Amino acid sequence: MPITEFLERNAKLYPDEIALVELNPHEKDRRRMTWKEFDLIQPQPDNPYRREITWKVFDEKANRFANLLISRGVGSGDKVAILMYNCLEWLPIYFGVLKTGAIAVPFNFRYSSDEILYCAELAEVDVMLFSTAFIGRIEAIADKLINHRLLIYVGDGCPSFAESYRELVADCSSRSPRLELHEEDDAAIYFSSGTTGFPKAILHTHRSLTQAAEMEAKHHETGRDDTFLCIPPLYHTGAKMHWMGSLVSGSRAVLLTGTEPKEILKAVSDERCTIVWLLVPWAQDILDAIERGDVKLEDYHLKQWRLMHIGAQPVPPSLIRRWKSYFPNHKYDTNYGLSESTGPGCVHLGMENIHKVGAIGVPGYRWECKIIDENGIPVEQGNVGELCVKGPGVMKCYYKNPEDSAAVLKDGWLLTGDMARQDEDGFIFLVDRKKDVIVSGGENIYPVQIEDFIRANNKVKDVAVIGMPDKRLGEITAAIIEIKEGMECTEEEIEKFCLDMPRYKRPKKIIFAEIPRNATGKIEKPVLRRKYGVENLVEAENMG
Repeated sequence: MPITEFLERNAKLYPDEIALVELNPHEKDRRRMTWKEFDLIQPQPDNPYRREITWKVFDEKANRFANLLISRGVGSGDKVAILMYNCLEWLPIYFGVLKTGAIAVPFNFRYSSDEILYCAELAEVDVMLFSTAFIGRIEAIADKLINHRLLIYVGDGCPSFAESYRELVADCSSRSPRLELHEEDDAAIYFSSGTTGFPKAILHTHRSLTQAAEMEAKHHETGRDDTFLCIPPLYHTGAKMHWMGSLVSGSRAVLLTGTEPKEILKAVSDERCTIVWLLVPWAQDILDAIERGDVKLEDYHLKQWRLMHIGAQPVPPSLIRRWKSYFPNHKYDTNYGLSESTGPGCVHLGMENIHKVGAIGVPGYRWECKIIDENGIPVEQGNVGELCVKGPGVMKCYYKNPEDSAAVLKDGWLLTGDMARQDEDGFIFLVDRKKDVIVSGGENIYPVQIEDFIRANNKVKDVAVIGMPDKRLGEITAAIIEIKEGMECTEEEIEKFCLDMPRYKRPKKIIFAEIPRNATGKIEKPVLRRKYGVENLVEAENMG
């Protein structure tokens, strides 16, 4: 079934129940939005930083936008880009695109003008929606985007090169366009992180989205009484697919635009959230704030909070042990996935398997997994190889890129590029990204293992391990370490702490610096390699 049927069902069954709540604790941050710039949804008088929307209004707004697009000739096969921060309008616009049979194309809000233009051309975008924060970036390339059918501005003071969203939808019908959609229809294009160059355009069908939604509801037992707190950006598959568990169950979700520990805990408390998806840095910040005394758990209503789950990167077991010491009644899950697998969940730990913390888990609902060697042959249990996944959420292809598609899609299997092993109980442990493996003196070294070890140091906030060029060994390990606020640490302390690791794994270089992470919480190792690795390569060549 197409994913839009869940929304239409909820609008009929629960028309007056709250579907989405938006919390914007940064009222002064006008780069994100101003309350007056949107139609139909007004802030509540007793809390000007909170807005909400019912399932009926959600569906009606999606219908209005769908009917607008149809009136402008947008339909099956066309692509509609969305460049906006999280807000109540984001998901209705997304579903409005899908209701036309067109393809929704969410854009990373960190893209520069050049990256926006590159991705728009790559995905052959026909319509671009953008909000206030992106006027400058779009204006810089407006003359090159002018061939697109529509540039739609969502906000006050519409620039001359675009048309106003509010004015366009004002007279559009709120009734469903009732176009016949099928699960095999193309639905969305998401962009890869671009860690090996420019992003790739990942094409998914309605079947992929429906699979992700049903899987999320099943994995986390999302019910009608749950309230899901969504913090990460909706342009990414992770946030949206986790939210889709609420779509399947017809339950409430909260969009929070802040990431500070007090903001997260207040949102959980005020909105009585039961399920919270955190990224590793946010979980770390909450624990650090508790330990510093900056927040007191007794100040918040948290008894209803039943599940904390994490994804987007390997999770150090030490972090979960700390978490459980403060939240002993929480269930826990970790989710593994890629944008090519419709985001998180093709492998997941499972709430009943907390004794296996450290593993990414077992195949998710309707998924299969295998681990292969460089010849495509499954490795023996316990050996390291490349993780492959197969299921209804695998991408259709890289859009108009048959060569790269063929490289990762083999007989229905998706080659993830992640190195993994499986233990005797069938649980999969992520070892590292294939491209991140460091080869030093002929020995394979997996940075994640070193990072997990160093994170156990109570002075360490974050760590990233990369390979640096070395004339003798080929590469050496370098640990970039971010120390917790208010603490001091020396290289000698870290070196002493690492003595319990095998000698070949111990970092040969230690750098104290901030760890860059992208909007979905992943360490930006390409940034670190450019900053440290390439510079050192030049030095090594000069020495030769």
